[in-house]
Amino acid sequence: MNTYPGLIGKKLGNTQVFEDDGNVRRVTVVEVGPCTVLGKRTEEKDGYSALIVGLGEKREKLVNKAEAGFFKKSGQKAVRTIRELRLAADDVAKYEVGTVIKPSDLFTAGQLVDVSGQTKGRGFTGVMTRWNFKGSATATHGTHEYQRHGGAIGTNMTPGRTLPNLKMPGQYGDEKVTIQNLKVVRVLDDKFMLLIEGAVPGHRNAVVTVRGAIKKRGGKK
Repeated sequence: MNTYPGLIGKKLGNTQVFEDDGNVRRVTVVEVGPCTVLGKRTEEKDGYSALIVGLGEKREKLVNKAEAGFFKKSGQKAVRTIRELRLAADDVAKYEVGTVIKPSDLFTAGQLVDVSGQTKGRGFTGVMTRWNFKGSATATHGTHEYQRHGGAIGTNMTPGRTLPNLKMPGQYGDEKVTIQNLKVVRVLDDKFMLLIEGAVPGHRNAVVTVRGAIKKRGGKK
């Protein structure tokens, strides 16, 4: 589990950045705020420690009673997106309810981050699109119309059934994934934006979570 501090944001799209040496960096623009601390989870009360962070604004008519009670208790305005970020108790103690976290508080240029989001849904697809099957090399020798066929799925008499987790056609995309070890190219504090080199999951305006990289050094500021 990633317990590095992070922010929730909105993927805006792609652009490019020119470095001083003339090289071009292809980056994804993520608007990470303003993110407000709405509450805390503690070991004593909840059994774990975490920050409750909110992003965006939500119209009052769209707020249900449970949400209205939560926002009234925290003394904060209604927000569109809420996430719990698991953190160490020491990190949670650094923040107070109502604090607006700036990108520069957590991230610096050159830092490695992990970005989580919901991938684009591609509907029901075949094995070549979903699993990168090669397909039939030629259209001869009895292959007929099955150039994109998945092939045999049986296991003969033993065990006499189709085994679980076999790569077959089905729903592709629309699942939560985490792309690890992406590099932060720019931190734009005044605009609450991060320019991240690499592919960030999700469609344009999708909600993503950006946290320090868990597997490589440089994840935590």
